[in-house]
Amino acid sequence: MPIHENVERLIELVERGEFLEAIEKFYAPQATMQENLQLPLRTGLPALLEGERQALARFKILHQHRAVSYVVDGNRAAINWIFEITEQSGRHYTLDEVAYQEWQDGKIVRERFYYDPNLRQAEASKP
Repeated sequence: MPIHENVERLIELVERGEFLEAIEKFYAPQATMQENLQLPLRTGLPALLEGERQALARFKILHQHRAVSYVVDGNRAAINWIFEITEQSGRHYTLDEVAYQEWQDGKIVRERFYYDPNLRQAEASKP
């Protein structure tokens, strides 16, 4: 399946809230995820799934999860995600991020998320 079609299927799964299924289906066994300029925090499919489970457990309500746009160029893709989240703690914020992906053999092998962590903190601290 061409990368473009895989990216569209990945978006469909995430927009339906099937986050773990998306990782199982479209991430390579050795895939890595990286937040902004940090070192890759999660390496390998089991770590990616566990990281996602932990993130989902922090959420009380996931109000919105949609892709507003995406581009595919060769074996790379970028998806602009909007997530509106209320955490278990009551913190509410909107995360506007770009997921930059490198694909190989129909699977994501590297993904890096770009977002403004200060905006997330500012939104979270609003009364």
